Amino acid sequence: MNYYNEIKAKLIDHEVYSKVKDYSKEKHRVITYFEIGRLLHEAGKHYGENIIGQYSKKLQIEVGKKYSPRLLRRMRQFYILFIKQKWSPLATKLNWSHYVELLSIKDSNKILYYINQCTSFHLSRDELRFKIKNNEYERLDDKTKLKLINKESTNITDLVKNPILINNQYSYTDISEKMLQRLILEDIPSFLKELGTGFTFIDNEYKIKIGNRYNYIDLLLFNINFNCYVVIELKVTELKKEHIGQIQVYMNYVDNHLKAIHQDKTIGIIICKKDNKYILEYCSDNSILAKEYELV
Repeated sequence: MNYYNEIKAKLIDHEVYSKVKDYSKEKHRVITYFEIGRLLHEAGKHYGENIIGQYSKKLQIEVGKKYSPRLLRRMRQFYILFIKQKWSPLATKLNWSHYVELLSIKDSNKILYYINQCTSFHLSRDELRFKIKNNEYERLDDKTKLKLINKESTNITDLVKNPILINNQYSYTDISEKMLQRLILEDIPSFLKELGTGFTFIDNEYKIKIGNRYNYIDLLLFNINFNCYVVIELKVTELKKEHIGQIQVYMNYVDNHLKAIHQDKTIGIIICKKDNKYILEYCSDNSILAKEYELV
């Protein structure tokens, strides 16, 4: 079998196709590179590792300069990864640029997590790169990772990262509750994504009346996926018992005055300081789940 001629023919076909059918050229690129990866893998078994360098020299002259040894190795790596894991490269509907970002990752479970993130939230390459750079997968706890591996259902607390990252564009070192709220509000989409999936923003300083006094919930959210309100309180001191008591009062208020009969019980989140760091405490009934919180 003449591997080189078949590889060359596929690449020439791809070059022509990419100029004519723009709407589907990325799908065609993924198909082509996957097939070339297979041919390179087989050719390497017959002729050794140096065959990629030899093919690259000829392809750069006869097809295009972009077909460097590095690109050909990525094609082969792409094929080996997806064959080994028995994944379909087309089912994910990602662009080649997404796969380039993923190929540097060694953990197949981590790769699959980011593939699912890309397909679920239509991430661009830069958005995917940002998630990888910020170690989003590593910031999930081990129980959540195991659920994802076993394709088990997750709950509202599972996908909260540890630590949660908040963009500190003003480089504050000592902040007040108002400053912390401002940082969150100035990039609320990122904050909601750090919490997990399905969170939507309702209001800040949400006004409620308890007895004869008005109180203000720092942040009021709603989670669409889990059909419940989420109360967030911001504290820049150590966690105190009265903080938990306060948020439970707010949660009870929301349950009694805002929650519809078909909605689930309200979840409470306290952001507070601990050992010069910030943590998240989940308060739902008597359960509390702690998460670190960092300004970056």
